[in-house]
Amino acid sequence: MKLHHVIEAQQFDQATLLELFDASRRMEEVARNGGISDYHNRIMATLFYEPSTRTRFSFEAAMHRLGGRVITTENAAEFSSVSKGETLEDTIRIINGYADLIVIRHFEVGAAQRAAAVSRVPVINAGDGVGQHPTQALLDLYTIQKETGGIDGLTIAMVGDLAQGRTARSLAYLLGKFADVKVYFVAPPLLKMKADILAYLRERQVEYSEETDLEKVLPKVRVVYQTRVQKERFGDRIADYDKCRGMYILTGESLKLLDKKAIILHPLPRIDEITMEVDDDPRAAYFRQAQNGLYVRMALLQMLLGPPGSR
Repeated sequence: MKLHHVIEAQQFDQATLLELFDASRRMEEVARNGGISDYHNRIMATLFYEPSTRTRFSFEAAMHRLGGRVITTENAAEFSSVSKGETLEDTIRIINGYADLIVIRHFEVGAAQRAAAVSRVPVINAGDGVGQHPTQALLDLYTIQKETGGIDGLTIAMVGDLAQGRTARSLAYLLGKFADVKVYFVAPPLLKMKADILAYLRERQVEYSEETDLEKVLPKVRVVYQTRVQKERFGDRIADYDKCRGMYILTGESLKLLDKKAIILHPLPRIDEITMEVDDDPRAAYFRQAQNGLYVRMALLQMLLGPPGSR
């Protein structure tokens, strides 16, 4: 698989996705057997301008499992030269001298692309504002394939904050690579999926519908992709946030509407959109989904860094 930077989900065709998923399955075995130590001379830098626990730890654990090393900052906006006025481009040029790969999370759409434009070493987009989060979408799709046995013919409900949810946007791009997929977008009017994604799906001849009634949709789908209403994206529009939060909550009662073979996914963190009583149901796959992130990112890092010992 020929990749240099990973910036957006559109980069991946179906063949590349399936190759990555095969490599991810091999990484599950590697992780169970104590990891490997072939990348001891490789360094990954995690440069996070937005808070994160799962994504940063997942990438760092993946690099450690490969035997590599990590340099990191979890609050680059405050604890880096950006606070002195340094441009993102200059920061990336400097880190190029220290690391073999850069993982960046930023609050501005397009920041990862800007970083990649000046970077000699691979750059991975770990989330850019309300833009994209391609590696989350990769692990989401891997989980779907692993849990359901395939992606072609999938019926999926994407629920919640679709306008501002970069994970849902990225996953929609990947679903467009497969056949006979049907997507139900379930969101309040203020948070419905944006027109660019809908246009992309129409171009790819992916069937979709926009809905507001989750209970009507639940019996029709194999996958529920629940997302939280992201308060931090509303700024001072608190009234809009209050209108949207709590509209779609999965409970024990919701499970009665869901097929016995369905699964529930969530990119996490959750707030109150999935009640804790759902956690014990075998269809609740969101913690398995998070674990899969380790394997997918191990595979992705190995593909970007190349064979052990290469430069």
